[in-house]
Amino acid sequence: MRRRAFLQLGVVGGGAFVVGCALGPTGGAVWRHLRRTGEFQPNAWIRILPDDTIIFTLDRVEMGQGTTTSHAQMVCEELEVDPRRLRIEYAEASRAYDNPDKQIKIQITGGSTSTAASWQPLREAGAVAREMLRAAAAARWGAPLAECVARDGAVHRGAHQLRYGQLCREAAAQRVPEVALKPPGAFRLIGRSLDRLDIRPKVDGSGIYGMDVRLPGMVTAVLIRPPVRGGRLRGFDASAARARRGVVDVVRIGDAVAVAAVGYWEARTAADLVRCDWDEGHGGTIESDQLFAAYERLTEQPGTETVRDDGHADRVAHTHEAIYRLPYLAHATMEPQNATAWLHDGRCEVWAPTQSPGISRFRVADAIGFDLDDVAIHTTLIGGGFGRRGLVDYAVEAARVAQRLRRPTKVVWSREDDQQNDFYRPMAVSRLRGAIAPGKIVAWHHRLVCQSIIAEEGGDFAGALVPNAAPRALRRMVADSAPRLFVRGTLADSTAIEGAADLPYDIPNLRVEYTPTQTGIPVGFWRSVGHSHNAFVTEGFLDELIHAAGLDPYRARRDLLAHHPRHRAVLDLAAEKAGWGTPLPRGVGRGIAVHMSFGSYCAQVIEASVEGARVKVHRAVVAFDCGRVVNPGLVAAQAESAVIFGLSAALKQRVTVRRGRVQETNFGSYQALRMFECPAIETHIVPSSEPPSGIGEPGVPPVAPALAAAIFAATGKRIRRLPIEPELRA
Repeated sequence: MRRRAFLQLGVVGGGAFVVGCALGPTGGAVWRHLRRTGEFQPNAWIRILPDDTIIFTLDRVEMGQGTTTSHAQMVCEELEVDPRRLRIEYAEASRAYDNPDKQIKIQITGGSTSTAASWQPLREAGAVAREMLRAAAAARWGAPLAECVARDGAVHRGAHQLRYGQLCREAAAQRVPEVALKPPGAFRLIGRSLDRLDIRPKVDGSGIYGMDVRLPGMVTAVLIRPPVRGGRLRGFDASAARARRGVVDVVRIGDAVAVAAVGYWEARTAADLVRCDWDEGHGGTIESDQLFAAYERLTEQPGTETVRDDGHADRVAHTHEAIYRLPYLAHATMEPQNATAWLHDGRCEVWAPTQSPGISRFRVADAIGFDLDDVAIHTTLIGGGFGRRGLVDYAVEAARVAQRLRRPTKVVWSREDDQQNDFYRPMAVSRLRGAIAPGKIVAWHHRLVCQSIIAEEGGDFAGALVPNAAPRALRRMVADSAPRLFVRGTLADSTAIEGAADLPYDIPNLRVEYTPTQTGIPVGFWRSVGHSHNAFVTEGFLDELIHAAGLDPYRARRDLLAHHPRHRAVLDLAAEKAGWGTPLPRGVGRGIAVHMSFGSYCAQVIEASVEGARVKVHRAVVAFDCGRVVNPGLVAAQAESAVIFGLSAALKQRVTVRRGRVQETNFGSYQALRMFECPAIETHIVPSSEPPSGIGEPGVPPVAPALAAAIFAATGKRIRRLPIEPELRA
């Protein structure tokens, strides 16, 4: 798409200079509205006011990954202004902010696409604004454009300068130019580890998370949901709850009961007094052990779909076989789910810590019977996402309760609510068979069984893709019908097979089969999605075959990646920095793994020892190739985050279902790595001139297999089931 096709100039009342995008079908109407009213709608990135205020609207949410800083760096690199001068606002739901990534095309922050998708548009927005400001200055001075230099938020000509704010009116009258972006050698901001711009508001309390939203007359609601997923509410007795001080009302919302009160504590304690009569249905019979056994039986037969078939893996006599099992996992975000809704004047406004304002808008409008144009989603800071905030049930709840109560309502989940009503990382079972010959691996046969996330949650995404002007019935029909293609494997869910079907190793006979399942336990996107379980399986089994063939884990991988130079580069860097092959203390093992996901390449070396049923991780060395790096400090932070996140899951975390009930209800039973358990973490970056790719998720997949390989090196015990510490105790 040419720049002129999506960058437009708006002249607004008061002389503000606005550079925005009109990517969605509402763009023309929005710009006409701007010219008529003088207001600036949130379908733009840069806004410069006559008082020299520069406002940057961030269209990807900030949930700790650093988009506030990295995206400001990209804009300011071309705009020639210090990022610390920006006033940063967060975009509301608007089709103008649909993710430019060709595989997404809805307004969402996910898939580690934020920097990659914004790399070109944000720099172009800054460059266009800069050039129009230069042209305005040249016109005022009557000087050649070449003599007018943009620097530090002003246009300079010799000893003279004009601040950007002084040029708003003239800049708005300039034509939109074609621009040439800076060459990398001229970058002053991109490539530097600038301090995070969101530190101060998070420290001084001025940053607004979902939990911080307050509205006049607002009540807080707690929902009582069925004890098992899919349960139905026959009836309830709320007489004792209604008698509690501070309780405003108790209402039925579908198959849940909402207790609304003046504050959270009043609502929560009153909810404990409500007596509900539940019909558990099939959900009350679900058991994790039975699901694992059923999955294993499915791996004994051919998969529903063959998603990779090179050579003749099904005809080779296999010499090695293993079964890998991974449990359901919760997201366990530090900020529990919450949202605030207010229905007034025929409109619905929702304040939510959501990764997907576009989906939130669609789902809320659908739930309360509103048109999309009458729903506004205000995005707040997010206290942890990991994919959970891409699903918007909490925002829908807030809107439905507010509609029923007819007053502003905040819905707040407890930690127990969050753990027991999550959309979990799918349980997965893999059966692998391999064959080796002297010094090499000759065959690989992988059968994978797990639920399809797209089959269960894809309807929300499909509905949000439909143009705003489409009838509500059409939007609902698309949302209901699209996922059916994935339910029985008519289409293979890429989020289930990623990291398995695209195995990079040069193995002549390689076959991958996939069987989707449905269990009644809802699943969703979890940090690194299918790569999170498939990397553990593929790297783990590869390590088994390498040792069976008498090869070195690092050098054997390197040989098998002869046609994948970026894999090799991170593998070499991690091995070098970790001192691969050098002696370790007695009882300490060293493991290595490499994996590509979301366009980025990551290799890790982990050193660990085992004492009884406890694993001590001593050191983690991470090597990243994520293309051109905007902010190296953010890459290191995400690498450290990924290691801790991945170790928590690998060592400790699982969601166990008994009689349909999740057993791990809080951090006492669903533990994260403690500070004293964290290893020393080193991050090393492969220099690259490739476009930027993701960093939020690619550091997670190699953690578990590198750790399992380290444990094998230390103890001789193979780890094929997660989490590790419960397996060691068994």
